[in-house]
Amino acid sequence: MSSMRGPVHLPAQLPGVSPAGGANQVRVRAYNERLVLSLVRLHGAQSKADIARRTGLSAQTVSVIMRVLEKEGLLSRGEPIRGRVGQPSVPMRLNPDAVYSFGVKMGRRSADLVLMDFVGKIRMQLHVTYAYPLPDLFLKFIVSGIQELESRLSADERSRIAGVGIAAPFELWNWEEEVGSPKGAMDVWRDYDLHAEVAASLPYPVYLQNDATSACGAELVFGIGPQHPDFVYFFIGSFIGGGIVLNSAIFSGRTGTAGAIGPLPVRGKNGETLQLLEVASIFVLENMLRERGIDPEPLWYSADDWIDFGEPLELWIQDTAKALAQGIVAAASIIDFSAAVIDGGFPPWVRERIVQATIYEADNLDLQGVVMPDIIEGAVGAHARAIGGASLPIFARYLTDQNVLFKEVENAEGT
Repeated sequence: MSSMRGPVHLPAQLPGVSPAGGANQVRVRAYNERLVLSLVRLHGAQSKADIARRTGLSAQTVSVIMRVLEKEGLLSRGEPIRGRVGQPSVPMRLNPDAVYSFGVKMGRRSADLVLMDFVGKIRMQLHVTYAYPLPDLFLKFIVSGIQELESRLSADERSRIAGVGIAAPFELWNWEEEVGSPKGAMDVWRDYDLHAEVAASLPYPVYLQNDATSACGAELVFGIGPQHPDFVYFFIGSFIGGGIVLNSAIFSGRTGTAGAIGPLPVRGKNGETLQLLEVASIFVLENMLRERGIDPEPLWYSADDWIDFGEPLELWIQDTAKALAQGIVAAASIIDFSAAVIDGGFPPWVRERIVQATIYEADNLDLQGVVMPDIIEGAVGAHARAIGGASLPIFARYLTDQNVLFKEVENAEGT
């Protein structure tokens, strides 16, 4: 993003707060602290002067805030930068060990549990595979897995856990045939309150978000977001999902389903109309392997450690690329995205092949009247859903809402 050219204008009155009284002062202070932490997260190490310039807060106010955040262990001092007029500038950065958060990804074939630090790095993780997801199995994995990871932490580290964020697909009962479960087995999800059940079983705040939205949020926060304020996002899991980012914020739409790119219509090999998810999903590759007598289980052991399945993998990549290219052209026909981001539950070498094949296929389509976005790889990788889930408690407790943060930055930049 471009350098900032003016002050950030904080709201004259925060929502739900009276203009008079100590409560307002407390809320404004808390907001300012969150804003400082968010700007340091977004821009990297910042000095007091940097923060004052970016926010429009007085140097004295910034100094007080940063002293408090340093005392609480949320910020740590870098090496002084000398050679300028006056006192050396001391950059402050987020302390990775200040806060931890659990992130859970529930997939149709596997689940992941991660412990993430304050800067988005995975410290520990667990993985489990299954034939199809059932509530009791998933709840047991979360509770026992968190207990196992907690056992590896000191009492002080456990006290810094902000909460649990779950990234899960919605309406699982609609995918019974595709996941290969017995008829009626997935209906148990219809009346199961996942958020309530997990919250009742753990001593931490619990947050729940759609898995594809979580992955998109992780890319926005920890990936290419700062370089691309508008992008369409494709995450290829068991079923492909995605998201839309506009003005550096996730756009969910009127009903919250914007960016559910799976149902996008695409042409199949024989000219028939299919949904994108019927072509560009890992379950399709799974079926292709089974048809050829190849065990597909390695697809689910570890997203980072696929083997090269040879001819069926190459066929799936080519089919996926053709479908993705059509989906990207359709999206670009509606919104002038700067990028189309492709990621998924597979190793980087598979992602690279898919992206390169998609660029090739897009170049062969009729692009008259379409301004194509850059087709690029996601930067977060296979664990984007779990990382997005883990970021939910951290943002809720310590950082500004991503929409608010980028709006403040835009105000300061005069955009």
